[in-house]
Amino acid sequence: LSLGLTALNSIDGFVPASRHQLRHSNYAKALSASADSPYALLFDCDGVIIETEELHRLAYNAAFKEFKLVIKDEPVEWSVAYYDVLQNTVGGGKNKMFFHFRNTTGTFPTSEDGTPAPVTPEDEQDLVDRLQARKTNLYKDLIAEKAKARPGVLELMDQALADDNIRVGVCSASTKEAVTKVLDVTLGEDRRKKLDVCILGDDVSKLKPDPLIYVTAAEKLGIDPSRCVVIEDSIVGLKAAKGAGMRCIITYTASTENEDFYALGCDAKVPELGSTGVSLDMIFGPMKADGVDAAILSDVRD
Repeated sequence: LSLGLTALNSIDGFVPASRHQLRHSNYAKALSASADSPYALLFDCDGVIIETEELHRLAYNAAFKEFKLVIKDEPVEWSVAYYDVLQNTVGGGKNKMFFHFRNTTGTFPTSEDGTPAPVTPEDEQDLVDRLQARKTNLYKDLIAEKAKARPGVLELMDQALADDNIRVGVCSASTKEAVTKVLDVTLGEDRRKKLDVCILGDDVSKLKPDPLIYVTAAEKLGIDPSRCVVIEDSIVGLKAAKGAGMRCIITYTASTENEDFYALGCDAKVPELGSTGVSLDMIFGPMKADGVDAAILSDVRD
């Protein structure tokens, strides 16, 4: 299926109590370009901290099945190939469903129990809201069973959390309910509470590929976007990071490895942080020594 790129969509982020909170209020007033000014390392969640995309797909299909949804007598089901396209095209779960029903199929589903397709925008929104709520619960169950951090993520995050000159955050288009579960399972509650900023899909008025989520993170931290490095795994996330004026490292997955990330401004691409031995100094060392535009991960990137 050929899907046209669409940008849809949520205003404030939240900053949890953190090791740097008392100093944040002064940063926005007195940012400088000195070597000892702070930097930020921002992680996407799905596909970066944990490979969750297949779990999302399974949870959506399970929700569709529970609701007994059909279109032209065929059950609503997202294949692996189709979901790969969706995740690289549309940010946010509800937006994926709206895109599917409005753009791909051109119609909303009926139910095998005789429930007709929604006919008003309000009814369409209600169906999508109910599907998303059920999908989130199914997804949380799958996370509890299968969640495991991608290699190298926790090691890099711990290096950053231990560095007083680096702020650390998570910026994900997923809902707060879903991401908090993922982070508690993969990072652990103690590590999650040390994050300097955590901005999720519920906290902003526009989702990736719009840059708002990363712009908001920089504002909350009081750090110039040029001093922020984002770790992403998809074109949607890359566009959001570059649109915010930040550096971006891609840790690609099997579903995104063939994308031309460099053509879209990616600063470095690696299969995994762990397998290539990515360290904090490999990212920020060149930026501190040669300026914020210096090449990063030169020795290990694809």
